[in-house]
This record gives sequence, C-alpha cells and structure tokens, in this order.
Amino acid sequence: MLHLAQDTPRKARHQLHVGLAHSSSEILEAQRLRYRVFADELGARLQNKIPGVDQDYYDRYCEHLVVRDEANRKIIGTYRILSPEAARRAGSYYSETEFNLERLKHLRDRTVEVGRSCIHPDYRTGGTIALLWSGLVRYMLQTHHEYLIGCASIGMADGGHAAAGIFSRIEAHMAPIEYRVFPNCPLPLNRIEASKDAEVPPLIKGYLRAGAYVCGDPAWDPDFNTADLLMLLPMSRIDARYARHFVERQVA
Repeated sequence: MLHLAQDTPRKARHQLHVGLAHSSSEILEAQRLRYRVFADELGARLQNKIPGVDQDYYDRYCEHLVVRDEANRKIIGTYRILSPEAARRAGSYYSETEFNLERLKHLRDRTVEVGRSCIHPDYRTGGTIALLWSGLVRYMLQTHHEYLIGCASIGMADGGHAAAGIFSRIEAHMAPIEYRVFPNCPLPLNRIEASKDAEVPPLIKGYLRAGAYVCGDPAWDPDFNTADLLMLLPMSRIDARYARHFVERQVA
C-alpha cells in the first residue's frame, strides 16, 4: 500500500497529519465519521448494514485517505480513493451510478476517482481541506495516474435554489464537449429559481483553483438530497507551483 508522508500544518490549533488508512479499524473510524456528517448532520438516507457506519459496495475496493489529530488520535477528515485497477475489479466507478461516463471511457486506465469527502465540524478550516488535497496530489504524483474525477455535492435543503445558482456561476469552467457527462437523474434547472448569493462550497472552489473542469449538468441524488457535479482534473492542468505547495506541506 502506498505510504503518504505525515503533514503537520504550521501555526495550526491542532496537530494534524494525512495518510492512507492502514487497518480495518482506521477505515471503520473513517466510515463512522462519514455517517456522522452525511446522516446525522445532513440527513442522508444511507443503506448501512452496521449502525452508525456509512459503508457501501465500493468501500471494499477503495483506499481511504484520512486526516488524524495527533493530540487525541481521532480521524477528523477523510476521502476515499478508487484507482482505475480497483474500478475494474468493482465493475465500475461510483460516479457511474449518477452519470453516463461514455465520453470518458478512453481515459479509464489513467483515471482515479475520489469521493465521500467529509470533515468533522470542529476542524472545518482551510488548513484541513489543504491537507486532504495534499494527500490526493501526492497520491496522484506517486502513482503516475493522469486524471482525477469525483462528484462534488451541493446540499438541496432549500429545494435546489443554491445548487442552481452555484452552477450558473461556475459554468465558465465547463469541460470541452469531448469530456461531457450526462446525469442519470438530472436536476431540473429550468424549474428552479437560481439563488444569486449562494456561496460556492470549499470543495468545489478547491477543484476549480486546481484547474478542474465541470463535466456537465448536475445530477440529483435523492438519498443524499444533493445536487452532484462531476469534476474532472487532468494533472497536466495543475500549475507546478500549486502542486509543489501541496507536496511541500509534509515539511513540519
């Protein structure tokens, strides 16, 4: 299993490091954090077999990136990573449950999928998000995969007005036509009034700053009650200084 070096952010209130989970107990702790955020906090309807644990079919094929607070040894952030080799064993990418990825099929052997990103509410800072990104960037550089895809979610507690407004604001980042995907359950944008002052979520901001494309219209995920955007980040689009910023975060 790939080893990712520890990260300790300077001038931080917490002593944090990021790396891949190396045991079933660490993965289970990350899945409990996911349940707390997605089910308890955001009201998602999860098909969980173990009470208090967010666990699905794809988890067994994924590597799990975790941020841990060294002071209390708790996992406070997580992202799961599905390599192209693991996606073949699983039979598909998770995002294929929401989108038709036919136009990306020629990239499959070089594409890593990420998802289920969440952070404990006490640690939702730019520094924690940057740690997760540093782990993802180093994973991509060390495994030599060329593309990163993932579903970025926007909550729909307001009926989708924020999602429609955010999508209209980021359409300038739309992918070239050859990279477009099509939602299986489209969000009916033509029937939703777009909010003019909705804040773009930090995760989507992070993708766009790194050079990611928005691959098409949002899908509606009824179980999570979110509008999901498929993001595509070619590693060739990441500015060298931007990538170096994340890689160098391993220095305490």
